Amino acid sequence: MFAFGPIRPTRRPSLTPMIDVVFLLLVFFMLAARFGTDFALPLQTAGSGTAYSGPPRLVDIDADGLALNGVAVSNLVAALAPLMSAPDDAVLLRARGEATVQDLVRTLDDLRAAGLTQLVVVE
Repeated sequence: MFAFGPIRPTRRPSLTPMIDVVFLLLVFFMLAARFGTDFALPLQTAGSGTAYSGPPRLVDIDADGLALNGVAVSNLVAALAPLMSAPDDAVLLRARGEATVQDLVRTLDDLRAAGLTQLVVVE
């Protein structure tokens, strides 16, 4: 017969490195998930308000520029001034074509900086 030597006990793999990696990934994803909440855009949802009245104030936001009631404008705040009776009049914003979220946010910021408070984003 053949003599192969003494039988060694089987070694079990160490799970410590794998557990370390799993905990590092867990901590990383927990910390990374918290950063998304800082950049939330505060929007109010539409409720059952009163019916709209007054002149039309529909702002189309496109990658090429802005249009107020279908007419291209370069200075939106100045073009809106004759249509506004108070700063709390509703202004409808609609993203069109190749408009990005950044274009929409930039327009929202410009109108808020001008003192307008009732900004409504529609599809």
